[in-house]
Amino acid sequence: MVRLTSLSNVLPKTQADLIQLFEPVRADLEAVEREYERQVQSQVHVIPEIGAYIQKSGGKRVRPAVLLMAARLCGYTGSRAVVNAAVVEFIHTATLVHDDIIDDADLRRGRKAVHSQWGNDVTVLAGDFLYIKSMAMALAQNTLEIAQLLCDVTLRMIEGEIYQLTKNGVVDLAEADHFDIINRKTAFLFGGCAEIGGMLGEVSAEKRTALRDYGFNLGVMFQLVDDLLDFTGEAEALGKPIGGDLREGKITLPIIHLLQHGGADAEALVRGIVESRDVTPEEWVRLKAMLAEHRSIDYAYQRAVEFGETAKRSLRVFPPTPEREALTGLADFVLLRDR
Repeated sequence: MVRLTSLSNVLPKTQADLIQLFEPVRADLEAVEREYERQVQSQVHVIPEIGAYIQKSGGKRVRPAVLLMAARLCGYTGSRAVVNAAVVEFIHTATLVHDDIIDDADLRRGRKAVHSQWGNDVTVLAGDFLYIKSMAMALAQNTLEIAQLLCDVTLRMIEGEIYQLTKNGVVDLAEADHFDIINRKTAFLFGGCAEIGGMLGEVSAEKRTALRDYGFNLGVMFQLVDDLLDFTGEAEALGKPIGGDLREGKITLPIIHLLQHGGADAEALVRGIVESRDVTPEEWVRLKAMLAEHRSIDYAYQRAVEFGETAKRSLRVFPPTPEREALTGLADFVLLRDR
């Protein structure tokens, strides 16, 4: 079975190189953190308490970084990039808070999930607060076009979550349905982040579309790698139990490929895990052996590579600059993820 870091021939940059590439927006990312902390304040003390807890849980801040670097690529360096990056982080955080309740996930990034700490009732409303606050922040800038875009991508994310719930436990999930869920839950927000950078820079329609396509394909790749880590990652690095997706009834691309090629034995094993919502160590060993035998991990990884290459090609409408190099390098970084 191929580990995610084994195809080094398509990954020319190290993680340290990529951190250096994003050095130009480090100060902006720190400003996003401060804006998040400022905007999450409330006279209801539990709200900033939850906000601080989420903020200290870490996270890669990939979406804000995409927005900030896309804005730089398009020649914009004003304060609205920081505000919109904070808006995006509010939206993303709200989805995580609600998702953990839906999935009954006890851990998030190695710490207790918010609902495990404060209970479902408070957590649902805290997620609602984050959603509404994000839209208020967007509208306060008097840029209705950006606010409309953010509303659209948020609605698609919610539709994606609802659609995924209707497919929960459906073992024979079609690959097209799986990608529809990825597009809605993850890719449209990534695409919106990149496009907002172009909107702030007031670039041509062609370049805005290119940025949206870049972000969209990067988002699909990001989610495919995230799904792969459920089978290839280490629980300590991920901050959550291995095999959680399958135990929750979520069928992802490696399993879809395995079911197409693994025959009755693979189907019986997968159905048993999904129906019981549990997997024994012996079943997990068998499942990973089947995934390796039928090269299902390789297939899903190659699809991720393809989406990454498509994302990078979208940037060719821009002249070579450090900003374009950073966004191109981000696709390589996503493939190197181990958490």
